[in-house]
Parts: sequence; C-alpha cells; structure tokens
Amino acid sequence: MTDIAEAWWRDLRRARPELGLPERYDLWHFGDSEDLARELLDLVLAGTKTATAGLVWGADEAGTPKPGGHSLITDFAGTPHCVLQTVEVRVLPFDQVDAAFAHDEGEGDRSLAFWRDAHWRYFGRRCAEIGREPALDMPVFCERFRLVYPEASIIKT
Repeated sequence: MTDIAEAWWRDLRRARPELGLPERYDLWHFGDSEDLARELLDLVLAGTKTATAGLVWGADEAGTPKPGGHSLITDFAGTPHCVLQTVEVRVLPFDQVDAAFAHDEGEGDRSLAFWRDAHWRYFGRRCAEIGREPALDMPVFCERFRLVYPEASIIKT
C-alpha cells in the first residue's frame, strides 16, 4: 500500500463511517497503461462499467477478488479515485464469457465481439509477461462490482 492510498482510505473511513468500509482493502488500477487505466476508471465513474475481468494465470491469492471485498481504485500514477465492492466473481474459460458480462464491462460498443478482441490482446500481453501462451480455455475471473464511493449521485459529468 502506498502512503497516499493509506491516508486516503483512513480519511474516507473517518469522514464517511456510514459507508462501512473495512480496514483491509485491495489497491489497484485498471489496465496496463496510463490511457487504458484512465479510460476504464472514467467508465466506472460514469456508471457504465460495473464489471471487470482478469487473467487467473499469474494472479496470486491476494489478486483474486472475493465477493464482499473492497477495492481502492487509482489512476495509473497511483492517485486514489474511487471505492468498489465486489458483488460476484465467477471463473470461466475465456471463450465462455457471455454477452451479458461483456455488456456490463461497458467497454467499446459493449458487444461480446469487442470484449473478445480487446481482452484477447490484453490477456495476450499479460500471458507474455508470465511466460504463457493465450488460449481459448485460459481461466478468467469475471467480477461484478458496485461503486461505493463516490456515489453516483455526486459524480460530476
């Protein structure tokens, strides 16, 4: 955890006790580039993105989301922006992710075809980092979440 993130979390817990934020949380950003992290964060803040997917290969136990868990989401530089709570996690082979999940991810035209193309490229980069070859049956965690903070009603568009 970074000092900035820890202070942000502590201050939010103190200022907004009604949110019921736990002491422990995950800290991460979307994507693998500054532009992608910002694009996906903006979709979350707009209420368009309510799901995300990750490659199971190479993820340690701490990197796998758990229902009920909280995440502090940062931009690529590590500046905190929002809090998510995991609602559901399913592990599926890449080629069994469905259109409803692709739509909930909120990216591109929200189609399954877009999801498969974009995520094949992204997971391909992740596989290269860990010395694996992407495969249609590679395990993917499909996480649905809710935006806890800031609440949608106070987000400026």
